[in-house]
Amino acid sequence: MTITILPSANLEWGFWGTISRIENDPAADPAKAWANASRRIAEVTTASPEGVRDFLDSRHGRHFADDVAGELVRGDTLKEAIDTAIARWMGWRIDRRTSRETGIPKGLPYLTGFANHYAIMAELPY
Repeated sequence: MTITILPSANLEWGFWGTISRIENDPAADPAKAWANASRRIAEVTTASPEGVRDFLDSRHGRHFADDVAGELVRGDTLKEAIDTAIARWMGWRIDRRTSRETGIPKGLPYLTGFANHYAIMAELPY
């Protein structure tokens, strides 16, 4: 399966901006982290490239990056940190309130729900 990785459209905030602010950690290269996270999220969620990009560029992507950063601080490699964050986000489930607010079906894993939510939003006409 070929995975398309789109560049960030939000270099100041979201996932890229959060990772770029980690100091003194060579594993915190935002370009490498972006590519790795984009590829792994696409594999796990089957979200479109636009959905993955928009998720990572969003406030949810910033929170996902916070999880990755926390694992890097604990000494994980970049791959381990991203995989741990993915496992955590896949373990959380969309609750009724979030479902009502976003339209994401209740019970879906957070990562799947939000990556695909952003994929759907990317297809809507403005």
